Amino acid sequence: MQNVTILVDVQNIYYTTRHSFGRSFDYNAFWREITAGRNVVKAIAYAIDRGDEKQRQFQNILRAIGFEVKLKPFIQRSDGSAKGDWDVGITIDALEYGIHSDVLVLASGDGDFDLLAKTLTEKHHTRVEVYGVEALTAQSLIQAATHFTPIDNNLLLK
Repeated sequence: MQNVTILVDVQNIYYTTRHSFGRSFDYNAFWREITAGRNVVKAIAYAIDRGDEKQRQFQNILRAIGFEVKLKPFIQRSDGSAKGDWDVGITIDALEYGIHSDVLVLASGDGDFDLLAKTLTEKHHTRVEVYGVEALTAQSLIQAATHFTPIDNNLLLK
Protein backbone atom coordinates (compact mmCIF):
# COMPACT_ATOMS: atom_id res chain seq x y z
CA MET A 1 0.00 0.00 0.00
CA GLN A 2 1.38 3.41 -0.98
CA ASN A 3 1.83 6.16 1.60
CA VAL A 4 0.31 9.44 0.36
CA THR A 5 0.46 13.04 1.54
CA ILE A 6 -2.33 15.31 0.27
CA LEU A 7 -1.97 19.10 0.12
CA VAL A 8 -4.74 21.36 -1.20
CA ASP A 9 -4.36 25.04 -2.08
CA VAL A 10 -8.02 25.81 -1.33
CA GLN A 11 -8.03 29.36 -2.74
CA ASN A 12 -6.42 28.28 -6.01
CA ILE A 13 -8.83 25.37 -6.47
CA TYR A 14 -11.86 27.48 -5.54
CA TYR A 15 -11.11 30.32 -7.95
CA THR A 16 -9.95 28.18 -10.87
CA THR A 17 -12.96 25.82 -10.76
CA ARG A 18 -15.39 28.74 -10.36
CA HIS A 19 -13.76 30.64 -13.23
CA SER A 20 -13.57 27.69 -15.63
CA PHE A 21 -16.71 25.76 -14.77
CA GLY A 22 -18.88 28.01 -12.62
CA ARG A 23 -18.99 25.14 -10.11
CA SER A 24 -17.29 24.09 -6.92
CA PHE A 25 -14.71 21.37 -6.40
CA ASP A 26 -16.02 18.09 -4.95
CA TYR A 27 -13.65 17.35 -2.08
CA ASN A 28 -15.39 14.06 -1.25
CA ALA A 29 -14.94 12.73 -4.80
CA PHE A 30 -11.33 13.96 -4.77
CA TRP A 31 -10.65 12.21 -1.44
CA ARG A 32 -12.15 8.93 -2.67
CA GLU A 33 -10.08 9.05 -5.87
CA ILE A 34 -6.70 9.84 -4.32
CA THR A 35 -6.93 7.66 -1.22
CA ALA A 36 -8.18 4.45 -2.86
CA GLY A 37 -5.72 1.72 -1.88
CA ARG A 38 -3.43 4.20 -0.16
CA ASN A 39 -2.42 4.99 3.40
CA VAL A 40 -2.81 8.70 4.19
CA VAL A 41 0.29 10.06 5.95
CA LYS A 42 -1.00 13.64 6.12
CA ALA A 43 -3.81 15.60 4.46
CA ILE A 44 -3.85 19.38 4.77
CA ALA A 45 -6.14 21.97 3.23
CA TYR A 46 -4.72 25.51 3.26
CA ALA A 47 -7.30 28.29 3.41
CA ILE A 48 -7.70 31.97 4.16
CA ASP A 49 -9.76 32.92 7.20
CA ARG A 50 -12.09 35.83 6.64
CA GLY A 51 -14.14 35.06 9.76
CA ASP A 52 -17.16 34.13 7.64
CA GLU A 53 -19.70 31.60 8.99
CA LYS A 54 -20.14 29.92 5.61
CA GLN A 55 -16.36 29.46 5.41
CA ARG A 56 -16.31 27.93 8.91
CA GLN A 57 -18.95 25.41 7.81
CA PHE A 58 -16.90 24.55 4.74
CA GLN A 59 -13.78 24.13 6.88
CA ASN A 60 -15.69 21.74 9.13
CA ILE A 61 -16.69 19.71 6.08
CA LEU A 62 -13.03 19.47 5.09
CA ARG A 63 -12.15 18.28 8.60
CA ALA A 64 -14.92 15.67 8.49
CA ILE A 65 -13.53 14.33 5.21
CA GLY A 66 -10.09 13.89 6.80
CA PHE A 67 -8.18 17.10 6.17
CA GLU A 68 -6.33 19.14 8.73
CA VAL A 69 -7.30 22.73 7.93
CA LYS A 70 -4.61 25.38 8.21
CA LEU A 71 -5.83 28.96 8.22
CA LYS A 72 -4.08 32.22 7.52
CA PRO A 73 -5.78 35.57 8.09
CA PHE A 74 -6.87 37.58 5.06
CA ILE A 75 -4.82 40.77 4.92
CA GLN A 76 -6.23 43.83 3.20
CA ARG A 77 -3.45 46.33 2.47
CA SER A 78 -3.98 50.09 2.66
CA ASP A 79 -3.42 50.36 -1.10
CA GLY A 80 -6.43 48.10 -1.71
CA SER A 81 -4.46 44.99 -2.61
CA ALA A 82 -4.82 41.81 -0.62
CA LYS A 83 -2.48 39.11 0.67
CA GLY A 84 -3.34 35.61 1.65
CA ASP A 85 -1.34 32.87 -0.01
CA TRP A 86 0.09 29.71 1.49
CA ASP A 87 2.94 29.00 -0.94
CA VAL A 88 5.69 28.88 1.69
CA GLY A 89 3.59 26.86 4.14
CA ILE A 90 2.61 24.34 1.48
CA THR A 91 6.24 24.00 0.40
CA ILE A 92 7.49 23.44 3.94
CA ASP A 93 4.84 20.80 4.64
CA ALA A 94 5.42 19.14 1.27
CA LEU A 95 9.11 18.74 2.06
CA GLU A 96 8.43 17.60 5.62
CA TYR A 97 5.79 14.98 4.80
CA GLY A 98 6.53 14.30 1.13
CA ILE A 99 9.93 12.79 1.81
CA HIS A 100 8.21 10.18 4.03
CA SER A 101 5.57 9.39 1.40
CA ASP A 102 5.57 7.40 -1.80
CA VAL A 103 3.21 9.95 -3.35
CA LEU A 104 2.52 13.61 -2.76
CA VAL A 105 -0.80 14.83 -4.18
CA LEU A 106 -0.91 18.58 -4.73
CA ALA A 107 -4.17 20.25 -5.70
CA SER A 108 -3.11 23.58 -7.18
CA GLY A 109 -2.31 25.11 -10.51
CA ASP A 110 0.25 27.54 -9.13
CA GLY A 111 3.48 27.46 -11.13
CA ASP A 112 5.44 28.47 -8.03
CA PHE A 113 5.26 24.80 -7.05
CA ASP A 114 7.18 23.51 -10.08
CA LEU A 115 10.53 23.62 -8.26
CA LEU A 116 8.96 21.81 -5.30
CA ALA A 117 7.68 19.05 -7.60
CA LYS A 118 11.10 18.71 -9.24
CA THR A 119 12.87 18.58 -5.87
CA LEU A 120 10.56 15.89 -4.48
CA THR A 121 10.81 13.71 -7.58
CA GLU A 122 14.50 14.11 -8.31
CA LYS A 123 16.05 14.30 -4.84
CA HIS A 124 13.58 12.31 -2.75
CA HIS A 125 12.06 9.98 -5.38
CA THR A 126 8.56 10.94 -4.30
CA ARG A 127 5.88 10.66 -6.98
CA VAL A 128 4.14 14.06 -7.35
CA GLU A 129 0.57 13.98 -8.63
CA VAL A 130 -0.89 17.40 -9.43
CA TYR A 131 -4.60 18.11 -9.76
CA GLY A 132 -5.59 21.39 -11.36
CA VAL A 133 -7.85 23.09 -13.87
CA GLU A 134 -5.88 22.40 -17.03
CA ALA A 135 -6.39 25.77 -18.72
CA LEU A 136 -5.35 27.59 -15.53
CA THR A 137 -2.50 25.35 -14.39
CA ALA A 138 1.03 26.51 -15.12
CA GLN A 139 2.70 24.43 -17.84
CA SER A 140 5.88 24.37 -15.74
CA LEU A 141 3.97 22.63 -12.92
CA ILE A 142 2.34 20.15 -15.29
CA GLN A 143 5.76 19.29 -16.72
CA ALA A 144 7.41 19.01 -13.30
CA ALA A 145 4.74 16.66 -11.94
CA THR A 146 5.10 12.92 -12.21
CA HIS A 147 1.44 12.86 -13.22
CA PHE A 148 -1.08 15.62 -13.92
CA THR A 149 -4.82 15.06 -13.56
CA PRO A 150 -7.05 17.77 -14.97
CA ILE A 151 -10.03 18.67 -12.83
CA ASP A 152 -13.16 17.91 -14.82
CA ASN A 153 -16.85 17.12 -14.25
CA ASN A 154 -15.98 14.02 -12.19
CA LEU A 155 -14.38 16.24 -9.52
CA LEU A 156 -16.99 19.02 -9.48
CA LEU A 157 -20.17 19.33 -7.46
CA LYS A 158 -23.30 18.86 -9.52
